[in-house]
Amino acid sequence: MEHKLDNHAVAEKNQIQIEVVYGTPSKQELLLISVEDGITIEAAIKASGILDVFKEIDLTKNKVGIWNRTAKLTDAVKDLDRIEIYRPLIADPKEVRKRRAEKAKEEGRADKVTGGRVNPLRAKAE
Repeated sequence: MEHKLDNHAVAEKNQIQIEVVYGTPSKQELLLISVEDGITIEAAIKASGILDVFKEIDLTKNKVGIWNRTAKLTDAVKDLDRIEIYRPLIADPKEVRKRRAEKAKEEGRADKVTGGRVNPLRAKAE
């Protein structure tokens, strides 16, 4: 007995489930979509429709990742992957940390030489 598969059944076999997520402080979106196996991150993002929901997303500027690991737009997605679109940083974390350390030194909360916490025993000895 010969079994024939119709094109619809074959096409469904090559589909995978993925999530595409993006959020702002006031709005978050998690989209669960079916895509063709082997699709790139960029194509999956476009297929999800999330670019229509968040007009500020610019794939030439926003970084992307899969499950909190940065990835390239040309990387292929696998079944059950979560594509995350990251917002640009408002401030450079290194610069913020540096300013905070300078302020602590000025206020006497940090040692002016080492930058570490002030040792109360050392301050009494001097």
